[in-house]
Amino acid sequence: MSLQPFINEAISPWMKEEGPDNDIVLSTRIRLARNFDQFTFPIIASADELTPIVNLIQKYYHHQTFEEYQDLEYISMAELQPIQKRVLVEKHLISPNLAEKSKNSGVLISKNEQVSVMINEEDHIRMQLYFPGLQLENALKNAFAFDDWLEEKIDYAYDEQRGYLTSCPTNVGTGMRASVMMHLPALTLTRKLNKMIPAINQIGLVVRGIYGEGSEAVGNIFQISNQVTLGRSETDIIENLQSVVKKLIEQEQFARQLLVEQSDLRLENQIFRSYGTLKYSRIIESKEAATCLSNLRLGIDVGYINHLSKSILNELMILTQPGFLQHYAQETLSAKERDIRRASIIRERLNLENG
Repeated sequence: MSLQPFINEAISPWMKEEGPDNDIVLSTRIRLARNFDQFTFPIIASADELTPIVNLIQKYYHHQTFEEYQDLEYISMAELQPIQKRVLVEKHLISPNLAEKSKNSGVLISKNEQVSVMINEEDHIRMQLYFPGLQLENALKNAFAFDDWLEEKIDYAYDEQRGYLTSCPTNVGTGMRASVMMHLPALTLTRKLNKMIPAINQIGLVVRGIYGEGSEAVGNIFQISNQVTLGRSETDIIENLQSVVKKLIEQEQFARQLLVEQSDLRLENQIFRSYGTLKYSRIIESKEAATCLSNLRLGIDVGYINHLSKSILNELMILTQPGFLQHYAQETLSAKERDIRRASIIRERLNLENG
């Protein structure tokens, strides 16, 4: 098992690429849930019943390549330390749920980290494909192709009327969750987003935090995804999500323009105060860091700050998480020690950018 490439770098290789609307849309993800036919689903299966699933995945897919997704590496959860699992969660390569598993569960990760396939989480297979910016149609096309490749050696649990069968009833049908990660600081500052969320929910979509279900929105980063998987095709779901995301992009752009025009020096002051906090703090908590990084990225996008790269938000939002901080320290850190190290890493990263 070669874990190091996946936990040594905060930014996955695919995240370094430019994507459409990437001033607001950070990433697009398609997740497909699948189960093996004639096998007990993971939520009620014993460890022994899950062994054949792991064996088949390792036999047919470990170190295999499909198109640009090269050298799929199988990593067993049982062989990972808690900090290593946390790093993989912070990079969105595994879910918090999978991180809690131990025996007979794992993940396949492609070399460019654009594909991760969680094994024996809530379902036998949960494949995830990531793309920079807003690329829902392209992501769906690639997810279908990857799914077909897996299905060549796997008989899926499928019902002609209900579609793909999953552990959770809310995933039955397409088994698909399409999601878009968006940076929406202006809609948050103007308090318009809270008024829009109920309308978004009414059309079968949901707004969540950065790590999905049950997570808190930090740094003004929100995940918009579909709730409905049964009775609608994947294409319909994608078109609905695309339409809403486009409207959110328009509203965020308008709100940013309004803030710049009407806030006089207040917005500029808020952005540069955040920059100063990040640049000079010796101790900084994760929430404050996320808020300041969000303001810094907003300052870059509206043109107040032009000597820093856009990718700094993506990088530091991951690099300053507890798992990464402790991985780099090679030891378990207290909350205060993490706050000190977080401030140090941010200062070093900003100095490197300035240099």
